[in-house]
Amino acid sequence: MNTQPTPRNWFNDMVQQNAARVSASASSWLNQTRAQAMDAIGNMTLPDRKQEAWRYTDLGKLYKHSYRYQPTFQSQADDGASVDQWIYADNASYRLVFTNGHYNPNLSDIHSLPDGVRVGSVHQILSTTPDSVSSRMEQRVTDNTDVFNELNRALFNDGLFIHVPENVSVDRPIEVVYLNISHDENLLCQPRSLVILEAGARAKLIERYIGDGQRSYFFNGVTEISLFEHASLEHVRLQQETRLAHHLSRIALRQHTASEYSGVNIATGGAWSRTDINARFEGPHAVCDLNGLYSVGDQQTTDFHLDVLHNVPHCSSRENFKGIVYGNGRAVFDGRILVEKHAQKTDAQLSNKNLLLSENGEVDTKPQLEIHADDVKCSHGTTVGKIDPNQLFYLRSRGIDQHRARQMICLGFAEQVLSHLDDEAVHDYAYGQIADLFDQQEIVL
Repeated sequence: MNTQPTPRNWFNDMVQQNAARVSASASSWLNQTRAQAMDAIGNMTLPDRKQEAWRYTDLGKLYKHSYRYQPTFQSQADDGASVDQWIYADNASYRLVFTNGHYNPNLSDIHSLPDGVRVGSVHQILSTTPDSVSSRMEQRVTDNTDVFNELNRALFNDGLFIHVPENVSVDRPIEVVYLNISHDENLLCQPRSLVILEAGARAKLIERYIGDGQRSYFFNGVTEISLFEHASLEHVRLQQETRLAHHLSRIALRQHTASEYSGVNIATGGAWSRTDINARFEGPHAVCDLNGLYSVGDQQTTDFHLDVLHNVPHCSSRENFKGIVYGNGRAVFDGRILVEKHAQKTDAQLSNKNLLLSENGEVDTKPQLEIHADDVKCSHGTTVGKIDPNQLFYLRSRGIDQHRARQMICLGFAEQVLSHLDDEAVHDYAYGQIADLFDQQEIVL
């Protein structure tokens, strides 16, 4: 007998069973916004394949499990055994670790920050100066029309907080590790993060998502990023979780005049992972550069959804995503650029290219370009193909065996995205992630 709950019952169970586990906050704003979100969930339309945004997404595997919020991080992670492979050497970065969605000070090091810079835990900020968080998050509440967004808002208790004041450059990268450990029960992780760079501020943010344990878990995270005039953020996200993970990340990016955002998203892990990036320009002459690389294999599904809104003139965006699909893996790419009527002089380009290494793999790609202005420079395109036999012949003719030759072609394909990582330590780490798939014979060539 099929005991899987209906989607409506699944969401009701998530709220009812976890609400008591999320402790009451000293912040009246947080308690109020949780209550509002819980009420909203019961009246919202749930995602299904009839909706365009969820057309290629099968949530059936997610609904098979009931996930539970853990009030505190597990002590097993305190020894640092699962996060010993830092990207940066000692003292080369500011480090934060979130274990099961909670800030873990035992593994973090955020001392000696530049004057005025605040980096830490949303939970701690809400306990000391709640207005600095609530006033920013409140501006976004009415935009959260998705039920997973509301689920996050209903049950969130912690997350990353970064605030860089005007004309301040953070002297070291900010390295954040989200360590998810699920042993006794299926785990629910619900971080909600806030990143604010004031006018002229600069920072580099590196985020890693890793997992451990014997049980399934659901990571349902939201990150809101605000870049004010002439601010600049380099943002790298590395999703390398276990095959027991279901990962959903939402990034809401708002860019003001002449701000610059450079993002690189790399996804190699998880049973199912989806990343939604919503970018909106709030002032002219802003630049948004989005790059992505995903590898997806047996029993894996990886989704990327981009929604870039050009609603002011003289802004540019670049979206360049590449995928390597092997085994019976499935990749989904849904990229949309909307150019409003008044967004003249827009320069926008969208590209998605996929390398299909097996007969059983699947790629669903849908680039979209909607233009309502008449003085723009825009393009979009997508490809799905196999390894070029001419390239393979060229390498084989020089004495390289077939496995190594195919490996070199795949790594060269990936390097076209990895080259956007101008930090050597991050580049080498990300390159190693992809290379390890071949070394472990995860990808059968």
